[in-house]
Amino acid sequence: MSKVSAEDYGTTTRRPADFDQFWDDVLAQAARIPLNASVEPIPLRSTEEVEVFEVKYDSLDNVRIACWYCVPRERRGRLPAVIHVPGYVSEPLMPKATALKGYVALSVAPRGKLRSNSQFNPGYPGLLTHNITDRNTYSYRGFYVDACRAVDFLLSRPEVDPSRIGVTGSSQGGALTIVASALRHEIACAAAGAPYLCGFMDAARLTHSYPYQEINDYLRLYPEREEQVRRTLEYFDGINFAPRIQCPIIVNVGLQDDVCPPETGYALFRAIGSADKKLYPYDNCMHDAGSFWHAAVVDAFLAQHLHPNE
Repeated sequence: MSKVSAEDYGTTTRRPADFDQFWDDVLAQAARIPLNASVEPIPLRSTEEVEVFEVKYDSLDNVRIACWYCVPRERRGRLPAVIHVPGYVSEPLMPKATALKGYVALSVAPRGKLRSNSQFNPGYPGLLTHNITDRNTYSYRGFYVDACRAVDFLLSRPEVDPSRIGVTGSSQGGALTIVASALRHEIACAAAGAPYLCGFMDAARLTHSYPYQEINDYLRLYPEREEQVRRTLEYFDGINFAPRIQCPIIVNVGLQDDVCPPETGYALFRAIGSADKKLYPYDNCMHDAGSFWHAAVVDAFLAQHLHPNE
């Protein structure tokens, strides 16, 4: 697709009238579950500059979630924090590089990821269509909450400045960045790359790549369920979360992305509620979304809003 057609694309996503109430209820249910956080030092992964911990906490349905937690050894006072959220098939990174820049860094492994898959493990492919006709049991209901609970963990930590929490990720991480910044007002800034889970049904028609191909595979077997699938996915579509975002946010898309179509990225960006938002479209880039150049943009953006080393 050309840049012009991507910019002008009209998504078929519709926002349910009870969208906000649905998610307010889900968050209220999650809030009643004690965090029960554990923080275990990992000497093997630690260095002279950064101490590494394995963190675990309880999330929706009492699923135990694992994270990597990296803290600069030398620090004065409370530090800003960056939440890293993972892609669809990739495993959460060890965010020592972020800690070296003066942040506390938390890398989340939502349910189904390695170290968080003992209670829930639909696999890849599998996650995208698990219970896809029921909004109350669909896989991403808990998956989204797992990422949001990272904020609760950081707010419990004495080394974290609660007014300086950012979130970043690409692909599925871009989707989780959108969701977390929409649902948690404590997020001070967000950087979302190549956002997945935006315009689900449009994307499944615009691309024949996985993971969206999972939806097409499912509907070939159950064509009579298409309307049920569409209705469920509208409660999990990043485009419908976007109006709730009020923090500063940047979004980058690859204009030749054949995994997360740029058409849906533009639709997402138009829907974002924050007045402080900026889109970075990268021509001649696919699902990397210009990350070679954009990494420096993200670093500068986080530093501008979170003020590390101060």
